[in-house]
Amino acid sequence: MTLCTGTRDPTDMWRAHPANATPAAWRDSVDQIAAALAVAELHGVVLGFEPEHNNVVADAAAGRRLLDELRSAHLKVVIDAANLVRPGELDRQRDTLAEAFALLGDELVLAHAKDVQPDGAVVAAGQGGLDYDLYVRLLREAGYDGPLVLHGLAEEAVPEAAAFLRARLGILPAP
Repeated sequence: MTLCTGTRDPTDMWRAHPANATPAAWRDSVDQIAAALAVAELHGVVLGFEPEHNNVVADAAAGRRLLDELRSAHLKVVIDAANLVRPGELDRQRDTLAEAFALLGDELVLAHAKDVQPDGAVVAAGQGGLDYDLYVRLLREAGYDGPLVLHGLAEEAVPEAAAFLRARLGILPAP
């Protein structure tokens, strides 16, 4: 795996829409993704979706359902452990992540790295409660060898978060 970094305003986070869990929202999402897939397939492009508890595709089970409904080699998963752990459920992360990798691990196209505090606040990798040793192990067991994109942090937090992830990945520090 390679480590990539990016920054953003850490106070900027997705918010759930009340209709996200409705059958109509699911159908709209599937229809729109299917339309995008038709173009992607025509041009040999792979699309990635990211399960996140505030989205229509809110968890790994919904991600698997989307993959099964659309059945396209051009649709893959962007995985981010912080997006799969709901606020107040860090104590369940082992089960949540194990389920996510069991359902989606063979469809990964990209992995993200940020962290989350017990109240759901997004913080730099290494500053929250995610079990990064578990996350990295699950990525490796899934055969994932692509980029691990560090994001969800302020620019000044990049060096410490990158060092934290390099240690987890067993990568020598950058010169």
